[in-house]
Amino acid sequence: GTTNSDLYRRGNFNGTWDDLICQALIDEREAEISLSPGFRWGPSLLRGQSITREDLFNCTAMSYPATYRSEMTGSRIHAILEDVADNIFNPDPYYQQGGDMVRVGGMQYEIDVRKSQGNRIKNMTLSSSGELIVPDKTYVVSGWASVNRDTKGPPIWELVENWIQKKEKVSIITDQSVKFSF
Repeated sequence: GTTNSDLYRRGNFNGTWDDLICQALIDEREAEISLSPGFRWGPSLLRGQSITREDLFNCTAMSYPATYRSEMTGSRIHAILEDVADNIFNPDPYYQQGGDMVRVGGMQYEIDVRKSQGNRIKNMTLSSSGELIVPDKTYVVSGWASVNRDTKGPPIWELVENWIQKKEKVSIITDQSVKFSF
């Protein structure tokens, strides 16, 4: 396929490659929300360039690439986001274990990095409707890079490749899924 958008992965919270991967997960796995691991490797592509298989491998290279589709409650989604945020923003540097937030598709949220664990993430909403994500409601979530041994699904690079081939030309709108307070 070809990209009609600049594709990059340089931010701590998202990039247009992440938005592309998250949208492919939602469409290909018929999900409401998608989760993608936060990291910043992979090529940058300029609009008009071809997206190659090598580009996909460079963006998704890891040893646990299986995609999943599962049901999660709103409180489980909140707990995942809070856990990752604490690995990044814990005031004690000995508890900091990462530098990138999990990427999300199909939802929006606000984060206040000054707050304590369990209190950083608020106002989680579904992008499609603007409805608040309810703690005890179940949502269909797709993602990849699960450390669970029983994860079954196509590798992420295969899923994204299939999605791109169907689209032929990919346009990504810069994601506004996260609002920050510092």
